[in-house]
Amino acid sequence: MTDKLDFKKTLDTYRAPRGRFEIIVVPDMQYVMVDGHGDPNTSSTFADALAALYPVAYKLKFGSKRELGRDYVVPPLEGLWWADDMGSFTGRLDKSRWDWTMMLMVPDWIDQDMFERAVARAGTKKAPTRLGDVRLQLLSEGRSAQTLHVGSFEDEAPVLARMHHEFIPENGLRPAGKHHEIYFSDFRAVPPDKLRTILRQPVESESASPR
Repeated sequence: MTDKLDFKKTLDTYRAPRGRFEIIVVPDMQYVMVDGHGDPNTSSTFADALAALYPVAYKLKFGSKRELGRDYVVPPLEGLWWADDMGSFTGRLDKSRWDWTMMLMVPDWIDQDMFERAVARAGTKKAPTRLGDVRLQLLSEGRSAQTLHVGSFEDEAPVLARMHHEFIPENGLRPAGKHHEIYFSDFRAVPPDKLRTILRQPVESESASPR
């Protein structure tokens, strides 16, 4: 039996400076994911997504410990965010237009068979409404800009503006993927001004061919 692994302490991708941006290279990582659309503050779909995600993630954790002798701390909640008009996201305007994927990282030793067994166990009693929408998927981001934001989600807009309109182009780069957030705080319990969130934007060279 190994010690419990805490990825927040071992992976550089879960570290970011506060008050400045940096470029990192994010390795391919796999997640349990659920997609959705709409304002996360009012959408029942968002709450249903989280209600499905966590049981599967914990069934995977306990299955890994029981079957493989490999225990770990379930990593923090993460989200991918986008909209047809990204101004409605980066400017925090009409949240009803947002698309999102909520996700929890799982170790690379978790395979599809273990995932399917975890989903089945999560549905043995009262199955979460969106259990059938949870999937296991690899996410490839590569080179990315990121920073640590401390404060309300509503206060992210100026930080995102500097990231997208100053830091990224000044480094000869352009956005090349979905906006990514990592939530180190429980936003149901922590005061808004104390929330700790990594803001990440995958990038590519300005000279690269458009994807």
